[in-house]
Amino acid sequence: MRELAAILEHFETLTALPAVVWTQASEQAPVVPEYGTWTDTVPRILELLVPGGPPAEIETPDGVLIAAAVPGARRAWMTVGPSRHTKVEPTVALHFLVPIVGHFFQSALEVEHAAYELAERYEEINLLYTTSEILGRTVSLEVAASRILAEICETVGARRAAILVHDRVTDTLQVVTALGFEAAEAPPIGTHDATSVSARVFREQRALILEEGEYPCEAESLYRKGALLSVPILWTNPNPLGAIPLGVVNLSQRRSGEPFSAGDEKLVTAIATQIGTAIQNARLVRNSLAQQRLQQEMQLANDLQMKLLPDTRLFAPEVQVAARVVPADSVGGDFYHLFRLGGGRTGVMIGDVSSHGYRAALIMALVMSASSIHAQSTDDPADMINALLDTLREELESTEMYISIFYAVLDPAQGRLRYANAGHPHAFVVSGDGVTERLSALDPPLGMSDRHPPAVERPWAAGQDLLLLFTDGVSDARNRSDARLGEHVVLDIVRAARAEHPRLVVEQVFDALRAHVGDAIRRDDLTLLVARS
Repeated sequence: MRELAAILEHFETLTALPAVVWTQASEQAPVVPEYGTWTDTVPRILELLVPGGPPAEIETPDGVLIAAAVPGARRAWMTVGPSRHTKVEPTVALHFLVPIVGHFFQSALEVEHAAYELAERYEEINLLYTTSEILGRTVSLEVAASRILAEICETVGARRAAILVHDRVTDTLQVVTALGFEAAEAPPIGTHDATSVSARVFREQRALILEEGEYPCEAESLYRKGALLSVPILWTNPNPLGAIPLGVVNLSQRRSGEPFSAGDEKLVTAIATQIGTAIQNARLVRNSLAQQRLQQEMQLANDLQMKLLPDTRLFAPEVQVAARVVPADSVGGDFYHLFRLGGGRTGVMIGDVSSHGYRAALIMALVMSASSIHAQSTDDPADMINALLDTLREELESTEMYISIFYAVLDPAQGRLRYANAGHPHAFVVSGDGVTERLSALDPPLGMSDRHPPAVERPWAAGQDLLLLFTDGVSDARNRSDARLGEHVVLDIVRAARAEHPRLVVEQVFDALRAHVGDAIRRDDLTLLVARS
């Protein structure tokens, strides 16, 4: 306000009119001259003048003063005079100076308020920066939450506090970090608990400031001492449903003993928003890592399942065989198996466990293991499948799953093929001249009943006949228009390529599958086996 004093001094120099600004700190305080020079007694009439009222004339030993109240928040008045041989009318000078003085007082008041507000909010601004740094540099959400809670309590003066985070599995609010008590001692609170302030703040997504004793809740007694400030932790995103509640910040037992203010609520709400973003980011990171682990585990499961299938090259020269299994998921329920049975004979099996995925893959692994044992103990396909059913009966009943399975023994020396078929529809012999015979499936799949298929025998032309086996995922493969590939397409391809090596036959069928399906989602496992002996 030195500028105002300088203005009044210059004014008096130019006009020969003394100008004085009087102020009063309160109604009980005395009126004193704050700007300008005055050595006489204070004119008592000043306190009677009000802003906007007419000027008053005050008689003094030195002459007449013109006085008026200065508008504004401060109690202030202005006097001009007495006149000292000047042509300037004191009343005109007063009208000129009063608005200027009012403006100076208003500006000073605004600067004072701004400085006070800045000083008052410095710690809060510092807290916001500190919180950002903690979240930016701390990997562990628990560690970050603990440090942030300590900073909040230091700023707002709370001795007792807790951060509760929503557990989506149990639908409860659980204390993850605390001040003034052990977090592990606090019980979880159901989000629908009608007595809990934390649950209410979480549900309604709005902060509450409560006095001591309001809405008591036994589960919150550890972090409620005196007044309570409870603020929701929210994650705001572009979701049209609005913010997502993630937890609650509770503060109590204030050092000053005063209740929490709207400014405290605003500050903690800003911090809670940062915490909410950190919680959501931590969850996204955990979900991403879990997804990566799951993908790695699924790939490992796929590798292990594929290793259960025998290498077809190991069965030459007794038999030329090619096979391929492509699960719809990482693992599936389709399989094939090959067995050396002595005397140039080869056992050939294909199966399809109902459904696909992990459950089907586990049944498939049991079949592979059990059939490896039973195939070596009997030459009869019907006995082998019956033994397999006895082994798997409990698992099939408990899982309510079943298996379509075909098992054949190729005996080129005797010129015969013996087989048993438990509900597997896609089993064929393609002869050297292209005639196709379906190996009938008149008995139900394993697990549907206690019946097992009988053994059937037919001629086998060594070096000419092809044994063709595939699962329904091949013939039922659909494109984006939902059109099936069809069994006839597979049979036509195999008949046309029957003279070629089985490996080339399998390749041609899968080329047709890829061309038909394109980028449509695969709905079922695919398995194809072609053998010549």
